[in-house]
Amino acid sequence: MPLYHDEAIVLRTQKLGEADRIITLLTREHGRVRAVARGVRKTSSRWGSRLEPFTHVDLQIAEGRTLDVITQADTRAPYGSGLGADYERYTAGTAMLETAERLASEDKQPMLQQFLLLVGGLRAMAAGEHAASQVLDSYLLRSLAVAGYAPSFDHCVRCGDEGPHKWFNPSAGGVMCADCRLPGSAAPSTGAIVLLGALLTGDWPIVHAAEPRHLKEASGIVAAYLAWHLERGLRSLAYVER
Repeated sequence: MPLYHDEAIVLRTQKLGEADRIITLLTREHGRVRAVARGVRKTSSRWGSRLEPFTHVDLQIAEGRTLDVITQADTRAPYGSGLGADYERYTAGTAMLETAERLASEDKQPMLQQFLLLVGGLRAMAAGEHAASQVLDSYLLRSLAVAGYAPSFDHCVRCGDEGPHKWFNPSAGGVMCADCRLPGSAAPSTGAIVLLGALLTGDWPIVHAAEPRHLKEASGIVAAYLAWHLERGLRSLAYVER
């Protein structure tokens, strides 16, 4: 079988038979890949721990007819070892993995930007320099933007008029002026809109200075925007502390 090498983040694992696992990966060069890891559930396996969710790995993979087969794995960064001891960061990280899997292509198309974004997000989550919910919300907005669903928080999405604007509509793609407002649009506070723009661009001084009520309001808007564009919400988001 032809071999290829790539680096990846482990998104999810599933049991297969008595000793194997199916590993879902977001790779640097081949998009989303599902591959079999033979014998990793055996107690004698020396590399099963390298294929746990959150792990950044270098892989050698053999192409297969239905599923590829992982033949070698070397750990680059075991982000899961740090996140597993903190419930808030672990659940937020799980939501990041689920988002990456949902947004990634199913036909091995290159997903370099999504891959680099996920690596950076997990690194920031494990470092603990920002609150877990802030890292998650920033990652969700940026991953949607990379996927082609970039929200606008400073210009009206219909007429382009420069803000600030009072109304926000997930289906329209961002803020709207009073003349363009669609029925059912929300009216977030100005502080929440400014915060959302900062989360999207990574302006952490503004994020850190935000009031708790604006952080909570912004998180609700991010969740609604994500659910609209993914057509359903994330299962893991229900466990994230907001």
